[in-house]
Amino acid sequence: MIKPHGSETLNPRFVYDQEKHHQLQQEAEGLPSLSLNSAAAANAVMLGSGYFNPLPGYMNLADAVNVAEKMHTTNGLFWPVPILNLTNDISTIKNAKRIALRDPNVEGNPVLAIQDVEAIEEISDEQRKRMTEKVFGTLDNNHPGVATFTSLGNYAISGPIQVLSFSYFQQDFPDTFRTAVEIRNEIQEHGWNKVVAFQTRNPMHRAHEELCKMAKEATGADGVVIHMLLGKLKPGDIPAPVRDAAIRKMAELYFPPNTVMITGYGFDMLYAGPREAVLHAVFRQNAGCTHFIIGRDHAGVGDYYGAFDAQTIFDEEVPKDALAIDIFRADHTAFSKKLGKVVMMRDAPDHTKEDFVLLSGTKVRATLAAGENLPTEFARPEVAKILMDFYQSQ
Repeated sequence: MIKPHGSETLNPRFVYDQEKHHQLQQEAEGLPSLSLNSAAAANAVMLGSGYFNPLPGYMNLADAVNVAEKMHTTNGLFWPVPILNLTNDISTIKNAKRIALRDPNVEGNPVLAIQDVEAIEEISDEQRKRMTEKVFGTLDNNHPGVATFTSLGNYAISGPIQVLSFSYFQQDFPDTFRTAVEIRNEIQEHGWNKVVAFQTRNPMHRAHEELCKMAKEATGADGVVIHMLLGKLKPGDIPAPVRDAAIRKMAELYFPPNTVMITGYGFDMLYAGPREAVLHAVFRQNAGCTHFIIGRDHAGVGDYYGAFDAQTIFDEEVPKDALAIDIFRADHTAFSKKLGKVVMMRDAPDHTKEDFVLLSGTKVRATLAAGENLPTEFARPEVAKILMDFYQSQ
C-alpha cells in the first residue's frame, strides 16, 4: 500500500488506548481551557484522523509563514497550507504549558484535545497579509476563505496535541465519517491496490459519476473512494446530510458492486483553490489512495482562480518527489448530445457549447426549487429527487 506522507507509518493523533484516553479526559478537567474556533477544531479532527500525518500538532509561526511562502516547514517537510490554532483571547491560558482544547461545534463545549503549549506568538499584520496572499492568492475579504482566516485571531498557539474526540462527525455521520486509518483498513479489506480518490463538497451529477468511472478505467484502479467534506461550508452550499444521501443513492444504483467506497472527512472548506488541491492530495495519500482526481476549478470559489490552476500547481510549484500520490487531471465533463454520452470536453474538439448539456448552478437550484425535473443527461432522476425535496423544503 502507498506510504503515508512524511513517514513510514501513519501516526494519527487520536488516543485509541482506552485507559490513557480516560486518564487524559480526567486530566483535562483540571487544565486551563481554550475554546477553539471551528477552523482550529477541524484541524484537530484532521490531526486526530491521521489525515495531516506526519504533523504532531499545530504549527508555530515560523513554520506557518514558511509553509505559506515556500510550501515546506522550517525543517523541510513539504506542506501546502499553515495548520494553526489561532485565537484572539489568551487570557485563560497565559503561561500554561498544557491546555484543554474545547469544541465550539458541540453543545457544552466538551474537550476535543489536549495540547502541549510550545509557544504563544502574536502574528503581525504583515505576516498575516503574506500568509493570506500566498495561500488564497488574494486579499479580497469577499473571498470566504480570506474572510474566515483573517477573523480567526492574532495569536498562534503551537505544539503537539492528543485528540480525544472526532467532534460531531462520528455522531452526525456514523455511516460516512472515516479516519485515514479506517479508509486504509477498508482498502486492504477490499484487496484494492490502485485506488482513485474523488473530492466533493457538492452532490454528484452525471458528469461527476462518469468522471470517477473514467479515472478508474484510465488508471486501472481497483476502486474509487468518494470522499466528501462534512464540515463547515459557505452560505448557500448544500448541507452535508443532503449531499450524503444523494451520493449514496447514485453509488448504490449506478456503480458496479464493490467498486466504490462512500466516505467523508471532518474539515471546514478553505476555498483556497490550488493550495487546497495540494492539501487534498496530501491527505488522500495518507488515506491510502494512489491517485487523486483534480478537475476544473478544484476547491475554487467565484472567479479567484484560473480553471486549471489547481492542476498546474503540481507541475510548477510541487517538487517532483514531494508526494507519492499521482494526479489524474480532468477536464470539464458534460453530456454530449452528438455522442449520446458523458465526455471530457477536451476529448470532443469538434463540439460547440450547444452540443453539450450544460446547466449553471443557479439554473439547477431554480429548477429544483420549482419542483421541475432536471434533464436525465445532467442528473440521475433518483439523485435529482433528493435534491428537489431539499430545495422545496427551504
